[in-house]
Amino acid sequence: MNILVAEDEADIRNLLKVNLEENDYTVFAAENGLDAWDIIKAQEVNLAILDVMMPMLDGFNLLRKIREKSTIPVIFLTARADDMDKLLGLGMGADDYLVKPFSMKELIARVAAQLRRSNEYTLSKQQENNVIEYGRLRIDKEGCCVYKDGNPIGLNAKEYKLLLYMAENPERVFTKKQLYHAVWDEDLYYDDNTIMVHISHIRNKIEINPQEPEYIKTIRGIGYKFHTGETR
Repeated sequence: MNILVAEDEADIRNLLKVNLEENDYTVFAAENGLDAWDIIKAQEVNLAILDVMMPMLDGFNLLRKIREKSTIPVIFLTARADDMDKLLGLGMGADDYLVKPFSMKELIARVAAQLRRSNEYTLSKQQENNVIEYGRLRIDKEGCCVYKDGNPIGLNAKEYKLLLYMAENPERVFTKKQLYHAVWDEDLYYDDNTIMVHISHIRNKIEINPQEPEYIKTIRGIGYKFHTGETR
């Protein structure tokens, strides 16, 4: 994990760097806010430790710039035990706040806690992005599986790709030709009947009543669209 330490006091900056590196973190150190911002732009940083009172660009203004492009955890360090400063920092998007002098063990523990929370949040968002869910229907993109009411549905590869393509573009109307080229990836050849047969097979597997489909709607004279279905 990469950690940015922005601190104008050399002794504190070096102490932080040494202790973090002893705990297997990679540390980028900056002595002022502008140097810290350059590091943020150039490097992958997983967490930032910022001194509030820094030359050239203070911690509060640096945090504003960070929050314009990143949600990484930010821990403020300050020599002032002022509740208003703390509230201001947290209100601007800081994740934690330590008043100098502080225990190095406490700082290391807070760094680990913030990184753990950040990783859990990132994993949660990734899992959300890998799942499409509408009503009774759930598509697991990572496992290439489809479930109806929690039960797996047996789709072949083309049926799965066709359903996924439409579900990723809900309420968009596709012609049969567009669907064929998207799933079969053949620009020169096109078979209208192939799409109709596959749509029929998918409906038989995912719809309660294939004659009155809830999800894959026919748009007469144009093609098909994926409807989001009923919210249950």
